[in-house]
Amino acid sequence: MESTIIDRLKSGKFVLIAEIGVNYYDIAEQRGITPIEAAKLMIREAKDAGIHAVKFQTYKAGTLAAKDSPSYWDRSEEPTASQYELFKKFDSFGEAEYRELKEYADETGIEFLSTAFDFESADYLYDLMNVYKVSSSDLSNIPFIEYQAKKGKPMLLSVGASNLSEIELAVDTIRSVNESELALLHCVLEYPTPLEHANLKKIKTLKQQFPDCYIGYSDHTKPTEDCDVAKVAYNMGAQLIEKHFTLDKTLTGNDHYHAMDPADAKAILTAIDRMEMLGGNGELVALDSESSARENARRSIVAASKIDEGDLVTRNMLTFKRPGTGISPSEIGRVVGRTAACDIAEDTILQEDMLKPVTKPEPDEQELANE
Repeated sequence: MESTIIDRLKSGKFVLIAEIGVNYYDIAEQRGITPIEAAKLMIREAKDAGIHAVKFQTYKAGTLAAKDSPSYWDRSEEPTASQYELFKKFDSFGEAEYRELKEYADETGIEFLSTAFDFESADYLYDLMNVYKVSSSDLSNIPFIEYQAKKGKPMLLSVGASNLSEIELAVDTIRSVNESELALLHCVLEYPTPLEHANLKKIKTLKQQFPDCYIGYSDHTKPTEDCDVAKVAYNMGAQLIEKHFTLDKTLTGNDHYHAMDPADAKAILTAIDRMEMLGGNGELVALDSESSARENARRSIVAASKIDEGDLVTRNMLTFKRPGTGISPSEIGRVVGRTAACDIAEDTILQEDMLKPVTKPEPDEQELANE
């Protein structure tokens, strides 16, 4: 199966992933529809916004968190105090539901993937997606990383809340069993991430430390009107951005309060398109659109005084003026010392036919003898 994500990365194109996660449960409750209907609605909205892939989260609370596991998010935004209690609200989907969502995403024309949080889901998701995504929370879960890597598919690895040695161990683990494409995503495990904690220069550092990996950004900041976080991340070298996705940012709880909605997604894609347009292709050549300016704003060699036919042209007879329709000043060495082929009035732009051709001198008898 071809992956839109990997194809775009390999061709140097930007990728935006909508992290739907489990936000469809709240959308379903708000709109009086079933969770599967809400999930499909969010897939459609993501596609319509121009997003390249949708990602879900596949887990069961009982295999993910102990019952007394404390929260680590902003309790003013999500009041649930226990990880187990929060995850229990959103873990009703299993293989059948994700298979249905995969098929719907294929029909809609957008890539499907889901982060597996246990071995069972990692197994059944194999046939449903082209790319495995590993959460920052599992960066040190080396046995689980290796298990997914052995499946041989490309991988996305978020590296939030980690030190370099931990990232290196995870990458080395993957590379020991998997030679497919690997993307590392800078991430801050703070929900929401204050702008002053975004530390987007880490993206540059990741590019330097892991030159054989694609580099991206998993964003937990609240969307900004001018998309400055996404633009700076892209400018730092993030070719892929993953961001939580909702249809209503005012919903309380879970991942709505720091998510992008369809309008935000469109704004991000427009902003990145503009940055790519501004970046151009980097070739050190004159543009076709510069041809008129190139000809008229550059200078030519010009007669500083009248030059009579037969005069030997000297440097003090010449100056340099616009336009650049005559002999270029860069050719001054080819002009000085030649003979005027005609009378040349002062302020005349020199052309090649105003000068006699350079003739090669005849060899003397001594030169012939030496040959």
